[in-house]
Amino acid sequence: MRVIIVKNYEEMSKEGAKMVKELVIKKPNCVLGLATGSTPIGLYKELIRMHKEENLDFSQVITFNLDEYYGLSGDHPQSYRYFMDVNLFNEINIKKENTHVPDGKIPLDKIEEYCREYEEMIKKAGGIDLQILGIGGDGHIGFNEPGSSLSSRTRLVALDEQTIRDNSRFFEKIEDVPRFALTMGVGTILEAKEIILLANGVKKAEVVAKAIEGPVTSQITASALQLHPKVTVILDEEAASQLRRKEYYIFAHEAEKKINLKLF
Repeated sequence: MRVIIVKNYEEMSKEGAKMVKELVIKKPNCVLGLATGSTPIGLYKELIRMHKEENLDFSQVITFNLDEYYGLSGDHPQSYRYFMDVNLFNEINIKKENTHVPDGKIPLDKIEEYCREYEEMIKKAGGIDLQILGIGGDGHIGFNEPGSSLSSRTRLVALDEQTIRDNSRFFEKIEDVPRFALTMGVGTILEAKEIILLANGVKKAEVVAKAIEGPVTSQITASALQLHPKVTVILDEEAASQLRRKEYYIFAHEAEKKINLKLF
């Protein structure tokens, strides 16, 4: 696991976007796994800038989003499809038919079949080349709440009370926050060829330390990333403030820059 510590949110966003850019240039038809929430917005803004100012071409890129609120249609202002359209897709030259976000309006009796089909679409696309992740206040990745199986697949989940509270800032009142979501499973996420985890702010410091340096446990589903061979964690100084091995991570990153090689 590579841990990159930068000064602030802006630098975190640029560092993550640089990795995406490198992949898109190297493999124009790459498959990206995308996340929503406030954390990746800066990264998406930087990708938009790269497209408009540096002609970064997304015309062959395929994307799959991690999750979607169950019960919200894609045109709902708080749906993740709407989020992705507004914060990225509408501003770059990606083909809409190549963008995939789970459908939050699938009938209950069709959900299991739909989730299997979502996974099959990922496999038919060649698998996810680079998965972008944030981390929830309870340590979740996707909507894999504490207690989720570390081998779980795409499915319908009930949201944790902390997640509902955390996400209520995006809604007029807490009662409006959906209680269920469709999400890729931890096992699904771990099948990505490479993963980026972004985190910023002092509020994420404790859970980040548990995910990176604590035991692998279903109670902190982000800790499962310790089992993946190619994970890069990009943190601002506040999010990195509780890491016990912070000085080593800084040393290792400086060393890899000197030899121009990723040290996972």
